[in-house]
Amino acid sequence: MSDNTKTKKGLVNGLLKSSRAFVLGTALIAGSMTMLSSTHAQAEKILRIGNDGEPQSMDPHFISTVQTSRISDDMSLGLLTYGPDGQPVPGAAESWTVSEDGKTYTFKIRNHNWSDGTPVTAQDFIAGWERLLDPELGAEYASLLYIIEGAEAVNTGKEGAKIGARAIDDHTLEVKLTAPAPYFLAQLTHQTAFAIPRHVVEKYGKDWVKPENIVVNGAYKLVEWLPNVHTKLVKNEEFYDAANVPIDEVVYYTYEDRTAMQNRFRASELDVARDIASEQISWLRDNLADSLRIAPYAGIYYYAIRTDKDKFKDVRVRKALSLALNREAITDAVLKTGELPAYSFVPPGTGNYTEPAYVSWKDLPYAEKLADAKKLMAEAGYGPDNPLKFTLRYNTSENHKRIAIAAQNMWKQIGVEAELFNSEGKIHYADLKVGDFEVARAGWIADYNDAQNFLFLGEERTGPLNYASFDNPRYNELMLAAENEGDLKKRADLMHQAEAIMMEAQPYIPIYYYVSKQLVSPKIKGWIDNAPDRHLTRWLDIAE
Repeated sequence: MSDNTKTKKGLVNGLLKSSRAFVLGTALIAGSMTMLSSTHAQAEKILRIGNDGEPQSMDPHFISTVQTSRISDDMSLGLLTYGPDGQPVPGAAESWTVSEDGKTYTFKIRNHNWSDGTPVTAQDFIAGWERLLDPELGAEYASLLYIIEGAEAVNTGKEGAKIGARAIDDHTLEVKLTAPAPYFLAQLTHQTAFAIPRHVVEKYGKDWVKPENIVVNGAYKLVEWLPNVHTKLVKNEEFYDAANVPIDEVVYYTYEDRTAMQNRFRASELDVARDIASEQISWLRDNLADSLRIAPYAGIYYYAIRTDKDKFKDVRVRKALSLALNREAITDAVLKTGELPAYSFVPPGTGNYTEPAYVSWKDLPYAEKLADAKKLMAEAGYGPDNPLKFTLRYNTSENHKRIAIAAQNMWKQIGVEAELFNSEGKIHYADLKVGDFEVARAGWIADYNDAQNFLFLGEERTGPLNYASFDNPRYNELMLAAENEGDLKKRADLMHQAEAIMMEAQPYIPIYYYVSKQLVSPKIKGWIDNAPDRHLTRWLDIAE
């Protein structure tokens, strides 16, 4: 998003509209039988989505997975939201202005209500941010708001600290930043920036998100959550644009088994499957070409190494493990769905950035990489009589398992013995956040299109999302300097230097850049492939 745009106005345009069919029927049975007649109500449109993971929470302050944010995006309306093409568009804010120095934003909140009819106000957004930053809450994503003046001080418990946001009136919100941030408007689409219904949170506390209590300002509201089965949402009639929301109900079914999810899609029991089993790609291309959607996706698939464990403190070990992974074999022979081998942590083409800082050995032939890896392992004291042993953890998925097996075999070539350990996604990521692992599979999808959203994962102050516990003083210094740099070119250069440090240290082993892979029924209208892979139900329709 352009940083020299000083004023943004406009209502969301181009909403998909549809008329609903009314089905009326009468039945007349002659003779001695009783005459029966029935009039059917308006036919409901129900969207059935296979979601490739169990949601973590319905509380936006405890969400960090894509599988959960899909549901949250349907229920909550940020100051900005995702449009049909995945790009930021006006949401709860109908317009905004930016000061000449790029550090003060003033938002005009549209007249709209929470799902219980209570008006949404500017104070509700401030309350949401203050709650997220409250150190007692322990929200793992709190650092994303550090660009707001005073946010870091509040989150780290500094006495008397306040965030740089104020409600000029119920419909006018002013926000002050620590420095110009080209990504700030896009960041407001993220759940960390959502408002909270103060009156409900104050009444119910942490139970405010239970189906019987929850109040939202988005297009849909929660009516049922059966863990590991499904999450059911129905249209929020208080939503400001409810008249233009075609689908009445959306059900997210939890499926970590991609093959099982595909089978339900093939049986017409699902309208959308949000991932596929890559080993079946040839069959899918031959038989479900009209439903298969593969598109570039702003994300990185990687292995995190717990750098504070003795066996991984030596950078030579981490570098050897990275060198030994044949990324081209993984993308071309294991996955076969268009993923690109990754030799940087920031994907190419990421906004407000230059060419990524690739590892220095990116273009070496694999045989040379393998030889260098063996040499580094020997220098670090490992060999046939003293093999490096560790556990590689991954969350449930046929694809993750196949990649882990491939990595295990590649590491055997340099004398490394990796034991594989699988757990369901919710448990897997909970373990990563508390550091209960040695090497583990992870993935990161951009919350907003800016290199900072990838590189902040290596900052010491990021906390539990810094899975590797990477703490390099120079890296931290460069990232902080980038945060406070208003010149885009200088800012990009600072982040590039930081990424070069990360790629030399290899706390994270990049494996491939994502593509989105899903099955979408041809009867679903309004689905637009996009790099953020955001598809809010409010923009979709179901053909009759």
